[in-house]
Amino acid sequence: MTVNYKFRTTPYAHQHVALDRSMDRKAYGFFMEMGTGKSKVLIDTISNLYLQGLLDFALIVAPKGVYKNWVTKEIPEHFPLDVPHRVIHWVASPNKKQLLEMKSVSTAFAGVTMFVMNTEAFSHIKGKNAGEWLGKNFGGRGLIAVDESTTIKNHGAKRTKSLIRISRAFTYRRILTGSPVTKAPMDIYSQAEFLGHGLLGFDSFYAFRGRYAIVKRRVMGRNSFDEVVGYRNLDELAEVVNTFSYRVLKKDCLDLPDKIYTKRFVTPTPEQKRMYNDLKTDAYLMLEEGYITAPIVITQMLRLQQILSGHLPLEDGPTQYFDSGKMDALLQLLEETDGKVIIWSRFRYDIQQITGTLQQLYGMDSAASYYGDTTSDDRTRAVENFQNPEHPLRFFIGNPATAGYGITLTEAHTVVYYANSFDLEHRIQSEDRCHRIGQKNAVTYVDLIVEDSIDEKIVDALRDKIDLSAKVLGELAREWLA
Repeated sequence: MTVNYKFRTTPYAHQHVALDRSMDRKAYGFFMEMGTGKSKVLIDTISNLYLQGLLDFALIVAPKGVYKNWVTKEIPEHFPLDVPHRVIHWVASPNKKQLLEMKSVSTAFAGVTMFVMNTEAFSHIKGKNAGEWLGKNFGGRGLIAVDESTTIKNHGAKRTKSLIRISRAFTYRRILTGSPVTKAPMDIYSQAEFLGHGLLGFDSFYAFRGRYAIVKRRVMGRNSFDEVVGYRNLDELAEVVNTFSYRVLKKDCLDLPDKIYTKRFVTPTPEQKRMYNDLKTDAYLMLEEGYITAPIVITQMLRLQQILSGHLPLEDGPTQYFDSGKMDALLQLLEETDGKVIIWSRFRYDIQQITGTLQQLYGMDSAASYYGDTTSDDRTRAVENFQNPEHPLRFFIGNPATAGYGITLTEAHTVVYYANSFDLEHRIQSEDRCHRIGQKNAVTYVDLIVEDSIDEKIVDALRDKIDLSAKVLGELAREWLA
């Protein structure tokens, strides 16, 4: 089916192909690499179906770090102005205003209603019940979509079971992900089940596994279990998957912009939130009362950033460490990402923690660090191995002040900023490590941002080309700390 209507933003060639191939399908998968615009394809799908008189409701499900982007960026940027629409988003513990907004979904609306929920909500009874109610009341003329659908790859997880059951009530179903098979071919089963029972040709996961996996029975003491030790018939599986999906890689999209920027939002832990608010309040009071000058506020802001990363050096004691949502957000992002990745942080602690975690998950040769403590030989080896497409080194974790100059890292086309520096030059130089001669793809830059924190202010300032390290913050400091 050829799609031709008044787009809010002009689609790239591959987005047009995705729409044309999927529009007349009840169930479809957009397997589009990060930065190729799969969100826009879904938005145009929804508005097209509405204009055909087939749909007036959409339930969009995305991980915590992504679903806010749908509300604040993707829908406002891409949804056609001449198609009436409203956006309602789920809040697990809503205040009075948020509760009224969610309840407004039952109010008649002459247009498209988009209800956005986070994937994690479906692990709990409140989210599950909400999804079932939405499906019962709106599914007949509705679409349900799971963004970053590898979050439902575990066929035994509560949220996977809930979403598969809820999806049955919807006429249209879509899944979106950059990499549908993150760790094993078995990952595709539950994603396909969400689209439709038996879509892969099997009534159960175990029948599916029997066809495509090599399984051995292992015995450990009194316990025994099945272990997947290999795979088979994968060409056949790929052909089946291709019948209900469209795969897009950045390297195949010649009309993409050179640089693509996006954000992943992170929810702070209760401890982080308490510590952050306490320190922010103290810094603001001291600034107001004249006890500290604006340059010293930069140090206080540095401490706020450290709290967001999960550590805080104490003046009269050792560094305090605590859990941070940033690591979970990073690991989720990497599961959805193909190829080599550069990860930047201004903090030594972050670099060490990220490197160790990735080595543990992906193998010792998968990650290398490049910062002040890295020897000259190890720095050279890290760059050479990263630039070798055959080498297993996939993750380069560096400090922009140290590794952001003079080296070439063009094997990567995904860059993650875990904790930004205030220095604009550090940001520009670090972005250009892979965006230079030798780069054959568009580069996607992802900022990990803790919601309602200094992270947002820093990223916005750097995007506006403001060098915070060279500014006397003055009133800006008061605004950020208020």
